[in-house]
Amino acid sequence: MEQALTIGKLAKAADTKVETVRWYEKEGLIDAPARTEGNYRSYTPRDLSRLTFIRRARDLGFSLDQVRALLDLASDPGRDCGSIDELATGHLAAIDRKIADLSALRRELAALLTSCRGGTMSECSILEAFSPASIRSAPAGAVT
Repeated sequence: MEQALTIGKLAKAADTKVETVRWYEKEGLIDAPARTEGNYRSYTPRDLSRLTFIRRARDLGFSLDQVRALLDLASDPGRDCGSIDELATGHLAAIDRKIADLSALRRELAALLTSCRGGTMSECSILEAFSPASIRSAPAGAVT
């Protein structure tokens, strides 16, 4: 017989919050559990395994839709894993794009900091870079 877990014990074992478990249930990622006579949720080790899978996939940045797809694919152990490879490859490409975007943002901000000449706010080269010319030249309090 499988040992029943309360929602609190399940959440703790999966290193997540009770609210997250409830939300995954609401989203259909975890089946609604059986209830005890006292109407408490009663989870199984299988539920813990599924929740751990979901948490790990989320920790790796997979979206909920991607997690759903992974769970669906994992439910057929005899299936070719090419679909999972394709999904993971697409996710890795998205991560690489984000890294490239963040690197470009970092270079731009570093250049702004390097161009800082000190002085007053009205002479701040960083603020100038954030504002269109019409705002920078407008008198204080004016609407442009």
